[in-house]
Amino acid sequence: MPTALTRSEQPRWPWIAAIWSGIGLFDATQTVFVMRAEGMHHAWSHLFISLLLSWLPWALATPLVLRLSRHYPPAHWRRFSTWGAHIGACAVIGLVYGGWIASLEELLNPWAQSPGPDLFMPLWLHKFYNNLLSDLILYGVILLVSYMLDSRERLATHRTETARLNEQLSKAQLNALRRQIEPHFLFNTLNAIAGLVREKRNDAAVNMIAGLSDFLRRVVQDSERQRVPLVEELEFAQKYLDIEKVRFAERLQISVDVPGDLFPAQVPSLILQPMVENAVKHGIAKRVQGGAIRIAASRSNGKITLSVHNNGPSLPAEWEQTQSGVGMSNVRTRLQGLYGSEFELSLKNDAAGGVTASVSIPFTSARPGE
Repeated sequence: MPTALTRSEQPRWPWIAAIWSGIGLFDATQTVFVMRAEGMHHAWSHLFISLLLSWLPWALATPLVLRLSRHYPPAHWRRFSTWGAHIGACAVIGLVYGGWIASLEELLNPWAQSPGPDLFMPLWLHKFYNNLLSDLILYGVILLVSYMLDSRERLATHRTETARLNEQLSKAQLNALRRQIEPHFLFNTLNAIAGLVREKRNDAAVNMIAGLSDFLRRVVQDSERQRVPLVEELEFAQKYLDIEKVRFAERLQISVDVPGDLFPAQVPSLILQPMVENAVKHGIAKRVQGGAIRIAASRSNGKITLSVHNNGPSLPAEWEQTQSGVGMSNVRTRLQGLYGSEFELSLKNDAAGGVTASVSIPFTSARPGE
């Protein structure tokens, strides 16, 4: 916010000079040409110069009005101080404007009056009272423009702040998801390793320890990456499944159906892991004979769809009201922070049996070198 305020307080001299010069040039040109066309006789060069220069007080006063509008914004119109500040400023500008016009007429006599113009003080007051309505309108227009410019800057600042907060929320959700992965997955894996040791399957235990170490290293290393290429996310999910494969042995079958041209696609980090974990926990683990998990990806209409299918038990009729997985809830919140409404997340029963979790997000490809 301080940055936006500082930027808005800087005078916009080039724009102010260009706008008021254009207004002065238009007013002077139109007045001179119309009067000459109607056969009037005035000091045309003096009239043109005086009309052009007559807008100088408003040009000089515009930055002051813009600054005043920020201290007493029009939105606070119910405050007496706002009315007093702006009415006082408008009156002062009107007096300066009337005195400036009177000075130009005294000096240049643009209307070719004979004898010359009235005395300065009566002429000044006449110009001030004669221009009261136009002064109020001009002052109001400047206030309106100032309010619109400040509103645009506030909107841009708000959008930037919202994007920053969304990014922080996404990182917090990602960290929460990582914290959710580590405890129970680590305990299950250590129990499985202990079982392998008791069964004297030392090679399998060593392989599982190595896989667990690699898996946890990946969790730590990618802690700040919001998006990764799909090929890396598949490798990470595969490491998770390799560890589960040691636990379930032949009870767990794995297949991956992802075209190679989708490997560079950018996807949220850890987007597949909770989907795979749900498939293992709620599908394969509940069947004595185990089952199969299939990971697939496809691209259509500018979106990439990732799906994880398991052939375990179907979801109960009212599963959405009775169960709320923390992992999938975190995934949904992260996707909202990253893509707004431009995503789809579903968990549903398949007609042929089993359950499929799928997510569709806008397709973007990693740049070379990423």
